[in-house]
Amino acid sequence: MIIGRRLKLIFVLLTLLLAMGGCAPPPEAERQAAKGAMDAAVSAGADKYAVADLDAAKKVWGTAESQMNEKKYKEAKQSYIDAKAAFEKAAGAVPAGKKAASDQASAVLASIEETWKKLEAKAQKMAKQMKNKKGAWGADSKAFKEGLGKAQEMIAADPAEAKPKLDELKAMVDKWDNMLKKMAAAPAKSPATKKAKKPATKKTKKAKK
Repeated sequence: MIIGRRLKLIFVLLTLLLAMGGCAPPPEAERQAAKGAMDAAVSAGADKYAVADLDAAKKVWGTAESQMNEKKYKEAKQSYIDAKAAFEKAAGAVPAGKKAASDQASAVLASIEETWKKLEAKAQKMAKQMKNKKGAWGADSKAFKEGLGKAQEMIAADPAEAKPKLDELKAMVDKWDNMLKKMAAAPAKSPATKKAKKPATKKTKKAKK
């Protein structure tokens, strides 16, 4: 009897020890590591140059957070580890994404610049029609050249931020393209006809007498 009770007690103790061992603690270290990787990815520019990878990593992070709230610590620990790896992948994809954005922005800028050169040649041929627009053309030409240089600097530093400047230059090109087309389509003014002499009035006739 005594031996039987002791065996039961030992069994109960072992069960308790196993149960306690199965209750994993909250994976705070893994959570902080994943959070640090997320912040590093955003700082590197993943939100602009590796959007798909960053979104995928955020989904894994969201899963880990849900598991953490539900106190599924074992699952949450693995999810945080996976999230950290996913954020690191997003950060690693930034250079390639930035280069692709730079190449695309540079191609757009080159196209805009080429179109402006054609407009300059067209404006020179239409010097007479452009007489009344000379001031506006000069001001926009200066602004375009300054904007061109600024856009080149922005593309080199942060191509994603160059889009508004490219849109501004494109709008200027479209403006003058439409204006020159309208001028070219307008009918040429015919030379002014000489005014017919007015018939002499009675007063003028008397004056002549």
